[in-house]
Amino acid sequence: MALRIAKAELPVELKNNMIEQLGAVPEPVEVVWHSPVVAADNLEFAGKAGAWDAVDASLKTFVHMAVAAQVGCSWCLDVNYFMAQNHELDLAKASQVPRWRESDAFTPLERDVLEYTEAMTDTPTTVTDELHARLLDRLGAAAMVELTAYIAFSNMSTRNNTAHGITSQGFSDACEIPLAARPGRAGAAATA
Repeated sequence: MALRIAKAELPVELKNNMIEQLGAVPEPVEVVWHSPVVAADNLEFAGKAGAWDAVDASLKTFVHMAVAAQVGCSWCLDVNYFMAQNHELDLAKASQVPRWRESDAFTPLERDVLEYTEAMTDTPTTVTDELHARLLDRLGAAAMVELTAYIAFSNMSTRNNTAHGITSQGFSDACEIPLAARPGRAGAAATA
């Protein structure tokens, strides 16, 4: 798939900061920069969402990867494998997120979080009272609110990228783990 909107030219300082942090400029930023206000607000919100701390960072990474696998955003899978490595998360477990139902790598809590993520990502949503109650009981109200908002943010990010034709950029090449495709579901992110 090709980008549906050409990349915009970023301010030099921002471009240099991104290269310093990530080794490359993320294509989603270059595409969205056609509206600097939207791009800046999106970067600010992404930073704030990443700083929320009621939910474990590994769960949030797995959540974003699960949304990406379901929606078909190979860019988000790619960058989240890279982020998992940078945050010293379990890369073997991260590689299994797109096929979490078939994997025995996840704890019961992680499995419930991934199920909740998929249920929120379904259109229309398929969240059950029972699943929500199980998570609320184990996480508490503050973390449940954060988890739900983070899943919604991940949906916004992945859907924005796929609509603009943004695909894997090669960030995960440094991780030495392959991008996993989700078995048997339409919209699964293709392997890199």
